[in-house]
Order: sequence, then C-alpha cells, then structure tokens
Amino acid sequence: MTVQMTAGDVVLLTTDASVQFLRPICVRIIRELPERITYDGWVWIEGYELNAAGDARARRELYVRREGVRLVRSHPPATPMRPTTGRPERRTPSRVG
Repeated sequence: MTVQMTAGDVVLLTTDASVQFLRPICVRIIRELPERITYDGWVWIEGYELNAAGDARARRELYVRREGVRLVRSHPPATPMRPTTGRPERRTPSRVG
C-alpha cells in the first residue's frame, strides 16, 4: 500500500523503505520534496527524526521508497478556534520602571 505523506504525519522507516534503515526510525513529516528528480516509486522527504518519547531529535532529508513507508499516526485535522464569548478581560494598568 502506498502512503501519501502530509505535514505532521508520523511514519516508520525500516529496510522496506531503504537499506539505510537497518535500525528503524520514526519521522514526523514536514513535507515531500517534489522538485527533486527521483526514480519511479522513490521520494525525498524532509522531517524530524523522533526519539523514543516522540520528541524531535534531528531535522533530516531522506530518500525513501514510498511503498516501504509505514504510517504510524496521521496528522489530526486542525481544530477550529473557539469563538470568544462575553466581554474582553479587563486589565489594570501596570507600573513599569
């Protein structure tokens, strides 16, 4: 199954994606780099390599086989902003200096 990657998706890269991933890594996608010429079925991606806690560890540009990319978590849709209700909050003047 071919994965369409969008910004915010978390993917698992193993040797199915490229031989360079003998040790699998998780990556949060920033974007695909369509301007780069590749072989059929391969793609350049830009993303953040994640540590075990899910925190960004390093920004990377990776060349991967699209069919080998495994989607771990899809980026959730943006939540609409909540409309404000009532009057604006009153602030008292503060003294500076």
